[in-house]
Amino acid sequence: MDLRAELLKSIWYAFTALDVEKSGKVSKSQLKVLSHNLYTVLCIPHDPVALEEHFRDDDDGPVSSQGYMPYLNKYILDKVEEGAFVKENFDELCWTLTAKKNYKPDRNGNSIVSHQDAFKLWCLFNFLSEDKYPLVMVPDEVEYLLKKICTAMNVELNSCELDDYLSQEPQGQGGLTVWQFLDMVNSGRFLRGIEQEAVSMAVEEVYQEVIEDVLKQARSPHGYLWKKGQLRRNWSERWFTLKPSVLSYYMSEERKEKKGSITLDKHCCVEVLPDRDGKRCMFCVKTSSRTYEMSASDTRQRQEWTLAIQTAIRLQAEGKKSLHKDLKQKRREQREQREQRKAAKEEETQRLKQLQEEKERKLQELELLKEAQRQAEILLQEEEQRRRQQHEEMQRTLEIQLREAEQARASMQAEMVLKEAEAERQRKRILELEDMQERLQEALQQEVKARQDEESVRYAQARLLAEEEEKLKQLMKLKEEQEEYIIKTQREKQVLKQEMENKNKCLEEAQKQLEEVRVNRQRVDQDVMAAQRKLRQASTNVKHWNVQMNRLMHPIGPGDKRTNVSSGGFTGYQPILSRRDSSLK
Repeated sequence: MDLRAELLKSIWYAFTALDVEKSGKVSKSQLKVLSHNLYTVLCIPHDPVALEEHFRDDDDGPVSSQGYMPYLNKYILDKVEEGAFVKENFDELCWTLTAKKNYKPDRNGNSIVSHQDAFKLWCLFNFLSEDKYPLVMVPDEVEYLLKKICTAMNVELNSCELDDYLSQEPQGQGGLTVWQFLDMVNSGRFLRGIEQEAVSMAVEEVYQEVIEDVLKQARSPHGYLWKKGQLRRNWSERWFTLKPSVLSYYMSEERKEKKGSITLDKHCCVEVLPDRDGKRCMFCVKTSSRTYEMSASDTRQRQEWTLAIQTAIRLQAEGKKSLHKDLKQKRREQREQREQRKAAKEEETQRLKQLQEEKERKLQELELLKEAQRQAEILLQEEEQRRRQQHEEMQRTLEIQLREAEQARASMQAEMVLKEAEAERQRKRILELEDMQERLQEALQQEVKARQDEESVRYAQARLLAEEEEKLKQLMKLKEEQEEYIIKTQREKQVLKQEMENKNKCLEEAQKQLEEVRVNRQRVDQDVMAAQRKLRQASTNVKHWNVQMNRLMHPIGPGDKRTNVSSGGFTGYQPILSRRDSSLK
């Protein structure tokens, strides 16, 4: 339900209140005053001269609601901006006009609800009423609103008694008018034994939840939460109020001094925090610019607040401005579905009735058909006798053809047995060839591996030879240096004696390393010989499997005699293997 539809509902009550004679028309002077008041409460700038000019007295007489709608849409509703006015003031204006004429509380002061509570119930009624004029609230919505009020007072609504009341109360357009609803509440039939103050608090709570979109505002003292400051980082007790787009906090539950607000969007999130800083039952609300830390009085309150804030964030993510507008739309869709099912059921009943009439008519026709059937049966028997004779002749012909087909099938089965035996022999030969191919591939892999081992051994041998040559160069260099030192020591023998001993030690170590290199060289030579033996063995295996493959490559035809395959039958592979052996050597 958009803003225009909400405003039109309240304006409809104000217009009908000005229609004293119930003729559907209102004088222009009254509409001028109403339009001026609407301009004021809706905060719409207007030209008083143009207003006087539009509603000047003439001979046209009073204006109907249809005649007033073009002016209302063009100059008022089209200029309304959501959030630019206080909707409660607008509703109070329309309520004041309509209540003077239509609302009649108990003159003795025994009414269950006060005048202010009646105004809030009127607003709730407008919110939950159908979008049809005159405005009525269907029984399902009446029960929903009364349950909300009773739940706020921790009282259970007697649904059976409500159904009895609604069945006895005359309902126009399929529901109750707002004045019937207020009379029902003031009668005390459903709020028997409850004080007026408790009813007023319950109406206020439901009003804030449904009309003002307050998703969470627990009763005192549970509405208070401890909030951690951003700059001073101290904890302060605040009264919180949650709406779909903002979480506001005040100094007290009177909500006179607002301390701040937290704007909620789809990017926000709420998380539970561990207890710290002497606070328990903590949680935080994370926005794109800041994280707000709060502490509840107990775990239950923390869970209620976190769930409520998550609901507000979900509404923002889904692009919905009001939870109860969404719930109302869903309830309306459910009612429409029930009505559709009910209409479908009635249509099905009517269709069954028509089918029953059609069935009776067809029974009569059936009796006539039976008589015709008896006449046709005689003709049918004669026709059946003739067909039976034709069928017997055809059956004899089919039996002859069946015997011929059986003989042909038997000959074909014998031929198929021979073909299957021949195919089985071919499959066995293919399997043998595949097995032989796998073994040959395995032998080739062994030969490749042996060659790789030989290459690695040769590489190691070459590396050791290079190291040995390097050590010999170092040894020759040391010997040259020693001879130079001997020449020098002839003049400085006593001074350089210690240095010569050090060189001798280095020479001994070099000789030891040379011995180790020679031992390693002998070991590598032995590895090379072993690799060569493996390579020769792999070559022998490859030759053996090549001979076996040559024997199996000759296909055996049906009825051919088995001939011996000479060793030269697979000569195509011998040159390749001989070249491979020479390269390995």
